[in-house]
Amino acid sequence: MRVLVVEDEKRLQSYVKRGLRNAGYAVDAADDGEEGQWLAESNDYDVIVLDLMIPRRDGLTVLRNLRSQGKKTHILILTARDSIDDRVRGLQQGADDYLVKPFDLLELLARVQALARRTYGDKIPRLEIGDITIDTASRTVVHQGREVDLRPREYALLEYLAHRHGEVVSRTEIEEHIYDDQVDAMSNVVDSSICILRKKLGRSGEPSIIQTRRGMGYILQDPSHG
Repeated sequence: MRVLVVEDEKRLQSYVKRGLRNAGYAVDAADDGEEGQWLAESNDYDVIVLDLMIPRRDGLTVLRNLRSQGKKTHILILTARDSIDDRVRGLQQGADDYLVKPFDLLELLARVQALARRTYGDKIPRLEIGDITIDTASRTVVHQGREVDLRPREYALLEYLAHRHGEVVSRTEIEEHIYDDQVDAMSNVVDSSICILRKKLGRSGEPSIIQTRRGMGYILQDPSHG
């Protein structure tokens, strides 16, 4: 999943980026409202974390502009203002959730996870495809009754494919949603990660739950359904 963080306070921005990346998210960041709006207009994010008090263009203006353009990306606003009026104003302008500063990183991650599920129409934190169960709240994966040990980015890739199970997902879509500018665009990181997932989720002689569609991308589906 790919997240945009718009926050001008450097230490807080770094703290949030590090926490999201450690959880397996691809993260872009902006220091002001103009850059944040440009990035939001130019990329397809799963969630935007938007501070209200940012320079050059305040968060409410960015929020209002994105919604007026038809952008439906789920937006979590950060605010130091803990008044009912401020929270109501943000929600009325089209925010999906809000978090008051100071906040706990675990709560931020939980809210981002919940919004990411809503992006794909999944309201319950459990995805079941074939003999694989993915709990998006605890970020755990069980395959044939055993828990699978996945690194954060491997889990993020599997969850993204699972949210779109039955659909062919291109390599470009995977790169845009799972990897950020820290990954070399010319690398074979997607192919390598798919290979690792197949090994961890499969058994010798059994068809893989992740299939390749040559020239198109990858599809995650129950092997018993063809």
